[in-house]
Amino acid sequence: MRELSMSDMYEGNNEFDLFITDLNGNLRGKRIPASGLKGVMTQGVKLPHSVIGFDHWGDDVLDNGMVFETGDSDGICLAVHPEPIPVPWAETARDQILAMMYNADGTPFYPDPRQVLTRIVNRFKELGYTPVVATELEFYLLDGTSEAQRRPSPPIIVEGNGVRLNKTDCYSIEEMDGLESFFAEVRQACEAQGIPADTIISELGPGQFEINMKHTNDAVLAADHAIMFKRLIKGVARQHDFGATFMAKPYADKSGNGFHVHFSLLDEQGNNVFDNGTDEGSGLLQQAVAGLLNHMSDSMLVFAPHMNSYRRFQTGAHAPTFASWGYENRTVAVRIPESESIARRIEHRVAGADANPYLVLAAVLGAALHGIEAKMSPPQPIEGDAYAMSERFEPLPNRWELATETFNDSSFLRDYLGEEFVRVFGAAKEQEQQKIHSRISNVEYEAYL
Repeated sequence: MRELSMSDMYEGNNEFDLFITDLNGNLRGKRIPASGLKGVMTQGVKLPHSVIGFDHWGDDVLDNGMVFETGDSDGICLAVHPEPIPVPWAETARDQILAMMYNADGTPFYPDPRQVLTRIVNRFKELGYTPVVATELEFYLLDGTSEAQRRPSPPIIVEGNGVRLNKTDCYSIEEMDGLESFFAEVRQACEAQGIPADTIISELGPGQFEINMKHTNDAVLAADHAIMFKRLIKGVARQHDFGATFMAKPYADKSGNGFHVHFSLLDEQGNNVFDNGTDEGSGLLQQAVAGLLNHMSDSMLVFAPHMNSYRRFQTGAHAPTFASWGYENRTVAVRIPESESIARRIEHRVAGADANPYLVLAAVLGAALHGIEAKMSPPQPIEGDAYAMSERFEPLPNRWELATETFNDSSFLRDYLGEEFVRVFGAAKEQEQQKIHSRISNVEYEAYL
């Protein structure tokens, strides 16, 4: 992207969106006229601290200690990138600014998920390590009526002679050919926003796709890209009369949407410390794996933050059901992909696409860091079908409420991700559970009325 001054970027009546990411991964902020750009870039924008801890529907969570107890005080939201980023799919010319929240005195506001991840990355830097991260996000394209109806329906591909995507066609090139103009516009929007999109894959579900990001040695920027990408996909989809969803399990009988994380560690000389020239990887890789397995249950609420999230975790459904690891094995939770030794890395396969990217990376990297610091040792890697062995292992929390209890009791999360974060996120999840359980579902009426 060519270098622009604020003045030549904002001639005319342009507006821009400034937003932070709340703990649920929802974007909260303000739409601001061009005349306010200089002040925003130098002084930031005030938003209540409590915005970070909203429940999924944008309501205050009174039990998190950030509302009445503080007088609903303001934080300062400061831009995290040096210039606004274009929003190519907007109906009128508009840009966006991603921000992070600070306290009024300039200190980090640690319930902010971007601050949580930044703190973990800084702890790695203190040890002389830099995480290198790549993400893989799955999503479903939907019929354009799906958002209004609040029910998923596969889209019709106009270029494909009106064919509805209602069958599994994994890795199908023909399916992507039918959506050529959509994916071309996705590519263009990614380039305009500096999002390093790589391969596009047709996945297991009808109208399900995965786009992989290139590796970056800035883990916080990798999460920025994931957040912006999710907004981009929905925006471009609407331009093509589609809907799009990152919901974990939009179809009960189809594949869920996952969010896989690949990472390695560089030392101060730029060497991959997971590489020792063997297929097994270094002792540091083994320690990191052990940390991931040890804290997987603690972090399940981060990886699966919503009621629907837990529908992904079924035997044989391509989502792990217990803490496991192995080499080149996609039935385990933590996979060591086959690669050249210089590219030795870990793939974490637990999170759903509905999870907050900042928090997922913070939980994954934090667990790996603890494994390294404590010099943990993993169990033997699993060979073959891990699902067939699930009865021999303690399952991951498979209910929303159980995951919340485990999360709230975790000393690891309090130590690595922060006391404030645990309190605020846990309170939001408990309020969401109360709201959902207070409603009577259609299936109850159909069964019991």
